[in-house]
Amino acid sequence: MQHQMEDFIRALRAADVKVSPAESIDAHEAVARIGYADRELLKDALCATLAKSEDEVRRFDRAFDNFFARDPFDFAMPPPPPEGGEAAPPEARLEDVSEEAAGSELAQIILAGDSTALTQAMEKAAQAAQVSEIRLSTQKSRLTRRLLDEMGVAEIEKIISQARRLEGEGGNALADRLEAGRKIVAAEAQRYVQRQHDLYAAESGRQLREELLARKALNAEGGIDPVDLQMMQALVRKMAKRLADRYSRRRNRARKGHLDVRRTLRQSMAYGGVPFNVVWKTERVDKPKIIAICDVSKSVAAAAQFLLTFLYSLNEVVDRMDAYAFSGRMIPVNQILDEHGVDKAILEVLKLIGFQQTDYGRALQDFAENHLDKLDRHTTVIFLGDARSNYADPRLDIMRTIHERSRSVIWLNPEPESYWNQGDSVMNRYLPFCHLAKTCNTLDQLERIIEDVLRQYVPH
Repeated sequence: MQHQMEDFIRALRAADVKVSPAESIDAHEAVARIGYADRELLKDALCATLAKSEDEVRRFDRAFDNFFARDPFDFAMPPPPPEGGEAAPPEARLEDVSEEAAGSELAQIILAGDSTALTQAMEKAAQAAQVSEIRLSTQKSRLTRRLLDEMGVAEIEKIISQARRLEGEGGNALADRLEAGRKIVAAEAQRYVQRQHDLYAAESGRQLREELLARKALNAEGGIDPVDLQMMQALVRKMAKRLADRYSRRRNRARKGHLDVRRTLRQSMAYGGVPFNVVWKTERVDKPKIIAICDVSKSVAAAAQFLLTFLYSLNEVVDRMDAYAFSGRMIPVNQILDEHGVDKAILEVLKLIGFQQTDYGRALQDFAENHLDKLDRHTTVIFLGDARSNYADPRLDIMRTIHERSRSVIWLNPEPESYWNQGDSVMNRYLPFCHLAKTCNTLDQLERIIEDVLRQYVPH
């Protein structure tokens, strides 16, 4: 049973339920105490031991029900002869075929219609065939064939061929029953392998898909497929949650700080020098204040949507986030984001300011006239855009002011650096006023840059 528990824990990890070695030991101890007889008790005990959040409980329930599913086999029996009709000829026996046929365990199970024995035989064969090692959907056919070979289906096919060569109708009757049973076993083997794929490979397949989408260009020609867009939005939220969890923990550790020896000794003087009250050094940890200024022209709109989704999913670690969008004129979009959600906000913004000629200078002037007072030394300003201003005045004076007033200015440009000084791009003219300027054309790049922003606010 230990092997089965180890497989179940692997299935949980494949389903993104975090199981530590200590929790694995606790789970084995719980099973040793309660056994496998009571399914609900086993499920509750393992859930209490291994699942640590509502999301993990849902994943645990699915994995448990799938792992411990035992669907009975349905052996098709030949129909009885019609009333008044001729009786079916007596069926041949396995001994009549050959000694090898008489010793076939699978043939005996099929003829006996013993679904329990067949289930046990399939699980034993699956262990020998290492079906639980499945990682890709392309392995299903090969592992199904290997499972059937381990069960002895090739031997059944040989017995069927021999039975049909026997004299009389009894051999054909035996062959027909074995053939029907072979088809059932093959179908159940496919279902078994599919269930193992769902347990061990479905999540890894999803992770592979996420890795590919994380590297997908956000400004690809033809746009992003709607199915991919939905998955990428979910991936952005997952990335944001991962960063929020990581930097929330670092912030808590930063509060504890180090031992303040001077204050500890001063406090201990009231107790004869015994340090009853230990005083720790404290550090003030500021949450980031972020201002996001996004170009929502056609070539950059998709990247802007993902950036806003990312930032708005960081509520735990961001003190304040003000978002602005422009193509020609600039407008604040916080209220639009609150009312319509990030997924639909870009469409609403385009209705208000879309289809205008891109003008970075005009947008910066709007920001300076209406929102410059929101900048301070704790604010990080993130620009997202290709810096293509249609040869208009780029208003470098305003960029200099933003650079001087803010903690840092970060520019995310979807275009590669080789394009930054071509045509109407003024990216190189903005570079002196940016603390960091990076090509940002994938979700992977976006995650790394946002992490760099958060790391600035965490003392080391």
